[in-house]
Amino acid sequence: MGWKAAVATGLVLVATVAVVRTQLVHVVSVSSDSMAPTVCTGGYVLIKKLHADSPVAVHDIVTLPSPQDGQTVVKRVVGTAGSTVAIEDAELVVDGRKVDEPYVDHDTIDGVYYGPVTVPERSVLVMGDNREVSIDSRTFGPVATSDLQGRVVWVIRRNC
Repeated sequence: MGWKAAVATGLVLVATVAVVRTQLVHVVSVSSDSMAPTVCTGGYVLIKKLHADSPVAVHDIVTLPSPQDGQTVVKRVVGTAGSTVAIEDAELVVDGRKVDEPYVDHDTIDGVYYGPVTVPERSVLVMGDNREVSIDSRTFGPVATSDLQGRVVWVIRRNC
C-alpha cells in the first residue's frame, strides 16, 4: 500500500470514528456513587445516543445533563409518561405495583416515602440505584425525554 492509500485509509478511519462517536455511541465516565452498585465513581459506561423519537422504558439506565450543574449524570428510568410512581417504605411502586429492584439496598432508605407522582407526557422519572445519596427526580422532578442523551448499553468498568 502506498502512502496515499495509507493516508486515505487513515482519514476514512478517523471520519468513521468521529461519526460513530457523535451520532451513535459514546463512552461516559461516572462521577458519583449514585448508581452504586451498578456502576460507581470512576466507572465507565458505553451509551447509545438517543434521538427525539427514541423510546425508553422502566429499568433503562440513561444519561442526562444534571439540572443542577449541566454535568452528565447516569440514572435509571423508574417511570414513563402516564405512570404513577411512589416510594413506600423504601419500595418503588409504579402504577400500584411494587417493582423488583435487586440492585437497590432497601435497608439504607428504610422508612423513606415519596409521591405518588404522575409522570407528564414526553417525560420520565429517574432515580439512582443508590437512593440514599442520589440526587434525582425526587429532587429535580420529571425529565423531558428530549433531554435524555443516551441509554447505557454496556457497563465497561463498574469500579465498585
